[in-house]
Amino acid sequence: MSTQSGKSSNGPEKDYSLIGDTTNRLFGIFNAIPIIANTYGSGIVPEIQATLAPPVKGKMLKGLCVCYVIVALSFFSVAISGYWAFGNQASGLIFSNFIDTNNKPSAPKWFIYLPNICTIAQLLANGVEYLQPTNVILEQIFGDPESPEFSPRNVIPRLISRSFAVITATTIAAMLPFFGDMNSLIGAFCYMPLDFILPVIFFNLTFKPSKRSSIFWLNVTIAVVFSTLGAMAAISTVRQIVLDAKTYQLFANV
Repeated sequence: MSTQSGKSSNGPEKDYSLIGDTTNRLFGIFNAIPIIANTYGSGIVPEIQATLAPPVKGKMLKGLCVCYVIVALSFFSVAISGYWAFGNQASGLIFSNFIDTNNKPSAPKWFIYLPNICTIAQLLANGVEYLQPTNVILEQIFGDPESPEFSPRNVIPRLISRSFAVITATTIAAMLPFFGDMNSLIGAFCYMPLDFILPVIFFNLTFKPSKRSSIFWLNVTIAVVFSTLGAMAAISTVRQIVLDAKTYQLFANV
């Protein structure tokens, strides 16, 4: 659809020039790095799943390869075609580009609705996955361990507490319309350490390679480089949130 919009005579005027001065561009680069890390952080899921049953090493490698191929094809195809079609005015949310200045869709309505429905489905799955620690705490507070798991005494509090947690998280997310900034924030503080820093540190601590070996210093170099990048990314992310907060509106539709 991005390609079709780019070829259309009624499509937006494309401008590929870089926006902003050198400082803003530099901060923009460091702000984009954790977003990419967040995108490729999806590889953590097959890594965790691969440890559930042996053999771990072979399954983990296959899972990561499949994961990264799918991520690369889906994300890069959208990013490249979107930038080609809309230039430097491309929105962080690609489907926002298909809404003109009069709030009229420039693409078929089903095309607008379908990805939003898929996004809701994905968020529901993510909620089940990432809210599990919260759910455990809530069940420890409101549940009755002496009653059966699916008894009304446990099911009703579970339904109410989990629904309340999801509604609260959804409300807060809607109040903070900084989707790209939040992706960058999560990438800087979560995925960059998890993907690039902690694994090499734990490798050196666990397997204790010789300090004269190349693998030891390679891991140290990776940890230092990505720690520096992570620190710069965190600063850039916080800076961008502060800048965006100046034009912040509650429940803004951006």
